[in-house]
Amino acid sequence: MSKAIGMAEYQTVSAGIKAADLMIKTAEVEVIEAQVVCPGKYIVIITGELSAVRASVDAAESTLGEKMIDKFVLGNPDETLLPAIYGVNEVKNKNALGTMETFNVAAMIVAADAAVKTAEVELIEMRLARGMCGKSYMLITGEVAAVTAALENAEKAAGDKGMFLDSSVIANPDEKLWETVM
Repeated sequence: MSKAIGMAEYQTVSAGIKAADLMIKTAEVEVIEAQVVCPGKYIVIITGELSAVRASVDAAESTLGEKMIDKFVLGNPDETLLPAIYGVNEVKNKNALGTMETFNVAAMIVAADAAVKTAEVELIEMRLARGMCGKSYMLITGEVAAVTAALENAEKAAGDKGMFLDSSVIANPDEKLWETVM
């Protein structure tokens, strides 16, 4: 993915919808997702050139910052992020299974990007706040050492704002477990 992505996460639906409109009007960006997530929060994910994405996210924060939960701008996101948000990525090698959970959506996407850029791991899936009371999680796979290093770096990325909740590494998951997560 050559374009940047950015996100604004809001406490209320009305603030989120207003922010989405403002973000679209501020710069030439495309809305990837704008919708309600649990528990009644609103997320807006956009893509475009880095300067446009940054301007749009900054405008949303400066205008509606009091209702903003979190935000990010990623200038060179890993190409597996968006497919993982919308479904399960095709995994070539099932090895160790890493799981990480955050308190919000923005922290999870930033953490997932950090994880896949840290070590040779594959991003399996991200679940963003839907059915989770606003929390989010990701699943990754790779060699045990790679998954461990990726999760450590992801925790740092999410933990900057205190949004990290928990993580784990299963060195050799049972095949029945793989069937449930794939």
